[in-house]
Amino acid sequence: MKNIVILGSTGSIGKNSLEVIKMFPDKFRVVGLTADSNVSVIVEQIKEFVPEIVAIADSKAFGKLKGIFRHNTKPVVLCGLEGVCAVAQYEKADIVISAISGSAGLLPTLSAIRAKKTVALANKEALVTAGHIVMTEASKYNSAIIPIDSEHSAIFQCLNGSKLESVRRIILTASGGPFIGKTKDQLQNVTYKEALKHPKWKMGKKISIDSATLMNKGLEVIEAHHLFNIPPERIDVLIHPQSLVHSIVEFQDGSFIAQMSMPDMKGPIAYALSYPERLNNVMVPVKWEKVKTLNFYEPDNKTFPSLALAYAALKEGGTMPTVLNASNEVAVKAFLDEIIGFNDIPVIIKKVMDLHKNQPAESIEIILTIDRWARNKTIEEISK
Repeated sequence: MKNIVILGSTGSIGKNSLEVIKMFPDKFRVVGLTADSNVSVIVEQIKEFVPEIVAIADSKAFGKLKGIFRHNTKPVVLCGLEGVCAVAQYEKADIVISAISGSAGLLPTLSAIRAKKTVALANKEALVTAGHIVMTEASKYNSAIIPIDSEHSAIFQCLNGSKLESVRRIILTASGGPFIGKTKDQLQNVTYKEALKHPKWKMGKKISIDSATLMNKGLEVIEAHHLFNIPPERIDVLIHPQSLVHSIVEFQDGSFIAQMSMPDMKGPIAYALSYPERLNNVMVPVKWEKVKTLNFYEPDNKTFPSLALAYAALKEGGTMPTVLNASNEVAVKAFLDEIIGFNDIPVIIKKVMDLHKNQPAESIEIILTIDRWARNKTIEEISK
């Protein structure tokens, strides 16, 4: 029996993780949950899974949650970032699922690593903003990081048993999102509701917009660089509309290994929780006799420049990926709030990147300072 903590249990990955745990009650037990502010959802999760400790980041939501369970001895209810970090390092936890959206997941992820937990990582922003520090800390504290992102889980599976020097390149696949094949002019007046209609995956709002702009794939390129110690020039992206091939590894001998399945996040979640074993009947199998074509295309960087911005940030290094990520988070929110247009998102991010004086990302304090600078500067650019 493995004891599981889920950071961000009310989001898409968190909910899918609980579905997997519910499928295998003899293998997994929930001991901790955290959320940002969604009291109604986490209350139902607490009632069903009976964790020992929970935390909610928002202070108003904490008051509501604490009031609901004030007569209960369990769970212990904590508040704020400090409370979320305490749940991340809960002594009884064997695996911590890091599924908090955005850079807010960085410090809780580091807390789990420093507590020597196995981290099932869905929070790509932790590696985007502080990849070198996160991986160094994981090595220092002997904390295993197993990726949950479908693309990185695929690479992790394809590399199993292979030496990195045998790898020529890795290829991340992207569905292309809801606007595949569109031109920049056609995207000028699209609404956030249209951008949220992903053709293959059910995801949260922020990651759905990132998928539509291809920024999500750019963030995954940076994440893959840190996870697998692969230089950016050996990480490629291909558009694959069917979303059956989740990523590909090319080896030095000219052979390729791809990981394939239906587009269902329960697959990589279950693999991360059960590794190195595989669980039975997690996903519906692909009916290959009904698959007529598998298509692959190069990304359209003219229409979707966010991917190129991510490559540029990675190659420049230092604090530039932090700026990219922070500016993107603010710009995406502005789009969802109908303040800016879809095509404005990468334009604003590039302006902020151009204004940034890059420096070495030597500490978490520096990264957090630059993160705040980038957010404030993005707000300034949006206001113009």
